[in-house]
Amino acid sequence: MKRFFYVGFSLFTALVIVITQGMVGPWPVQAQTQAPSEIRGVWLTNVDSQVLFSDQAVNDTLQTLAHHRFNTVYPAVWSWGYTLYPSQVGERATGYRQGLYPDLEDQGRNEALEAAQGDRDMLLGLLQTAQTLNLSVIPWFEFGFMAPANSPLAQRHPDWLTQKQGALPTARIVMEGRHPRVWLNPFHPEVQALILDLVAELMDNYAVAGLQLDDHFSLPVAYGYDPYTINLYRQEHQGKAPPSNPYDAEWTRWRAAKITDLVGRMFWVIKARRPHAVLSVSPNPGPTAYIDALQDWPRWREMGYIEELIVQVYRDNLASFRHTLRDRDLQKARQHIPTGVGILSGLKHRTVPMVLIRQQVQVARSMGFAGVSFFFYDTLWQTAEGETRRDRTQAIQRLFALPRDRARIS
Repeated sequence: MKRFFYVGFSLFTALVIVITQGMVGPWPVQAQTQAPSEIRGVWLTNVDSQVLFSDQAVNDTLQTLAHHRFNTVYPAVWSWGYTLYPSQVGERATGYRQGLYPDLEDQGRNEALEAAQGDRDMLLGLLQTAQTLNLSVIPWFEFGFMAPANSPLAQRHPDWLTQKQGALPTARIVMEGRHPRVWLNPFHPEVQALILDLVAELMDNYAVAGLQLDDHFSLPVAYGYDPYTINLYRQEHQGKAPPSNPYDAEWTRWRAAKITDLVGRMFWVIKARRPHAVLSVSPNPGPTAYIDALQDWPRWREMGYIEELIVQVYRDNLASFRHTLRDRDLQKARQHIPTGVGILSGLKHRTVPMVLIRQQVQVARSMGFAGVSFFFYDTLWQTAEGETRRDRTQAIQRLFALPRDRARIS
């Protein structure tokens, strides 16, 4: 999914960053070599979990993690079409300052639960507790460009949505399990402005250690056939329409490059406000991310935009896990930036045996990766057949027997 490690930049340095962002690429990055360090992270989500819904739950969660020598948390802050913290930017886009509770039953916003939150700022409270416990906080834009089809965000801004080929409204919808989703158009300037404004607001208002994007900061390859994007493509291709084959190599490159450009702009928005905050990315492995979702994160890394990489390697056997970690792009990244491994610790109705979790952590370490992060917090303690809660607790204590600072860019 803490220690706030901000070495103060001078005002002059910060000014130089802002002035030069349009003239030069980001500075080269190198992997942290000072030992010992290790990313020990966990994602905190508002789905199948109660940990973000009260200050007491947040405090208990962070204290448990600190006790087990974790050093990083990735709390969801952009999910289900809302921010999970009070946001003026979010309010302009959705009509609501925040929305902590996901619409799991597709019944609409739960106004009673939201009202009970009052003026609570989940993220601020989490940061305050994390600072006392030496935990780094890197907020997570969980939904990226995805939104529930019935969300106020989607309903208020149909012109912001992209689509597949075919007739509306079907061409806009993709099912995620039983939930209908739509995708914001990453090529539309108003969508880009929303994302950049959210990032700027987050950096201005919260002393975070960074920001994390995941596999949803992308676009399914079948999308991009909305009128705005077709017209934009025509303008840049002498009037030619996009190919009907969504996997066409040039059409894929064109869309992926536009998303890369937006990531670069996001990087500089972060650096102009918090020079030592990192842009963390948690994607799927490289070929899958690019071919199926236009997410060219190896290129983002080459451009210097990614300063922490946590690749999702959610595998149910050790051979597949090890094979994925041998990926060429992952091995290249590991030589330049802190590169960790996202490990599935379970889902609501799917337990993962602790023996497999332990083996995957050990393989990641033996192959030279900079650490791990678990998806998600609650399932760390969710017992598989033949296990007890004590078994899992003791296994985690053995995995993280000694405290470690979070691996980071030097």
